Amino acid sequence: MSIPHTVDLSVKPQITAFFDEPTNTISYVVKDPHSNACAIIDSVMDIDYAAGRIAYESADEIIDFVKKNDLKVEWLIETHAHADHLSAAPYIQSKVGGKLGIGDNIKIVQEVFGKIFNEGTELQRDGSQFDRLFNDGDTYQIGSMTAFAMLTPGHTPACMTHVIGDAAFVGDTLFMPDGGTARADFPGGDARTLFRSIKRVLELPPQMRLFMCHDYAPGGREIKWETTIGEEREHNIHVRDSVTEDEFVAMREARDSTLELPKLIIPSIQVNIRGGNLPEPDESGKRHLKVPINEL
Repeated sequence: MSIPHTVDLSVKPQITAFFDEPTNTISYVVKDPHSNACAIIDSVMDIDYAAGRIAYESADEIIDFVKKNDLKVEWLIETHAHADHLSAAPYIQSKVGGKLGIGDNIKIVQEVFGKIFNEGTELQRDGSQFDRLFNDGDTYQIGSMTAFAMLTPGHTPACMTHVIGDAAFVGDTLFMPDGGTARADFPGGDARTLFRSIKRVLELPPQMRLFMCHDYAPGGREIKWETTIGEEREHNIHVRDSVTEDEFVAMREARDSTLELPKLIIPSIQVNIRGGNLPEPDESGKRHLKVPINEL
């Protein structure tokens, strides 16, 4: 598939990054340069998993930034249903507004993990926890900026890259050039699909800015989250131009077989397929997360 819309590199959103050290996640406030409209991408809710305690320090930092700069939140975007951190989107939405959006294929993820977590009718599998479900090529407005969503599955079925002017937010599809690419062994993931999605992203103009959802500082370097399409094409250790699809699939599958699951996959998936909401309370008012045995 080709790029679904013409890219306007003359539109240069103002981007502020927020790094969450416990999960190595980067969240973004993306502001229209011609108004106070903005979008928040891939927010983080704090969790002490061992203690069963959640908090909102990371989200409050973003909320404070929005309020201090008199910004109007129009969108809360999830690039996919994360397996390594919990979304704070509903909490942020309750404080500063905005519509919550994710890829339409979240319905596939809900169906797959609804079975793994033995969820009954309390989990709707129609994406209704979100305000907008994006299909490939769908557009939306952030003030005067027209953004569009590109379907880029492989890491998960619901992964989408969001293109906003001269910037693209790739979620976990790509890492910085020295970090390579995301794993593709989660339920619904596929290495060959991931390769094809990445090649689609790399068809964007070489000068386009790319923003990562995660960075793990390979080699002990400082944390980084911004690169360009051109840099990825030339230097990405997994998908630079000389790497074939079969070579990538063999590498990715071999590498994935050695990786441990993310520490927060069990709480993250249960919360994120609900749009960032916790499971409904039981008759005593308590909320619980499930631990499926030998399912993941």
